[in-house]
Amino acid sequence: MEHKIVFATSNAGKMREIREILKDLGAEILSMKEAGVDIDIVEDGDTFAANALIKAKAVWEKTGGIVLADDSGLVIDALNGEPGVYSARYMGEKTSYEIKNWNLIHRLDGVPEKKRTARFVCVIAAVLPDGRTLTAEGTMEGVIAHEPAGAGGFGYDPILMLPEYGKTSAEITMDEKNAISHRGKALRAMKKRLAEEIGE
Repeated sequence: MEHKIVFATSNAGKMREIREILKDLGAEILSMKEAGVDIDIVEDGDTFAANALIKAKAVWEKTGGIVLADDSGLVIDALNGEPGVYSARYMGEKTSYEIKNWNLIHRLDGVPEKKRTARFVCVIAAVLPDGRTLTAEGTMEGVIAHEPAGAGGFGYDPILMLPEYGKTSAEITMDEKNAISHRGKALRAMKKRLAEEIGE
């Protein structure tokens, strides 16, 4: 019997990446919309893992079965982890990322290169049919650039410089990004755990 996995998002781009990575699990991968779930979820956890679990549990209560959700954001070491778990809302929900990014860069004026370390973090949470939960984490390491560069990303992508590429995460190709992305790494780790659970 083919399993169904609902991922707590309706973002088409994210679903493409999810389906590509999980495609050989032997499961049908559905978005929230495809599963008929339309709910507002308040993400009020204080960690990426807490927010991912909040989302997964909210959808699981409507669908049962296997539900996955993610939460992710940027962590900047020189700023003691800011913007952190609420990165999408950092410096104001209605503030454009262009302004947020320049504000972050200016806050790092004078910080030596070796201390500008940062990472994108993604946690994938799963709720299984019996209510048990699993989590998996992935990171994409880099440093904060001195100025934004690239148009191939969103959010904080134009300011995370990837030393191995000499470019920001908004400048590399989508294939390159999928190979090293925090969400891709977290999904691959979760895939291994799910494969054990569903016997594939």
